[in-house]
Amino acid sequence: MNLGIVGQAAGLFAVTNIDDIVILALFFARGAGRRGAAAAIVLGQYLGFAAILALAAAAAFGATFLPEPALAYLGLLPLLLGVKAAWQAWRDRGSPDGEHGPDEPAAGGAPGAFQVAAVTFANGGDNIGVYVPVFATATAGGMSVYAAVFLAMVALWCAAGRFIATRPAIGGALSRWGHVLLPVVLIGLGLLILTEGGAFGL
Repeated sequence: MNLGIVGQAAGLFAVTNIDDIVILALFFARGAGRRGAAAAIVLGQYLGFAAILALAAAAAFGATFLPEPALAYLGLLPLLLGVKAAWQAWRDRGSPDGEHGPDEPAAGGAPGAFQVAAVTFANGGDNIGVYVPVFATATAGGMSVYAAVFLAMVALWCAAGRFIATRPAIGGALSRWGHVLLPVVLIGLGLLILTEGGAFGL
């Protein structure tokens, strides 16, 4: 295995996915104490990133399933999920679970695999544009190395997100305020994707 390609793949993944760690930490904090939540988050992250990889690989071979202008509208996914999370937080504001300690489950329910996958895919829409030229100029073996390193890095990213979410100081803050921060982050992410992509003439 070419170590140069491995290093390039790891660096490319890190640069294009650094913001995912924050979102993952919020997801893990939201699912703290709920059975199966961590597995659902990891599964969702893999599903979302696998979709990104599949589209980038297909585009590198000349298939264009999503025209470039359509990528901006992926911002609707986290935007709508953020609005839903905000509504849940508002609805549950007076419930006994509205305030909880760091070891108690967050209000509003744990994030599901589909929710995580949708946010991962939408947040990585711009990654496709970066990965396509790299894949297009790589050999079949090189592309396989990139894919293998990327998928290994997804596991590392999930571990980092969970590590951050379970630190006592950070975990306590995320557990207490995560139901507020998560919709804010998702709505902000959705608006950023929409505006940077020029959706609706923004």
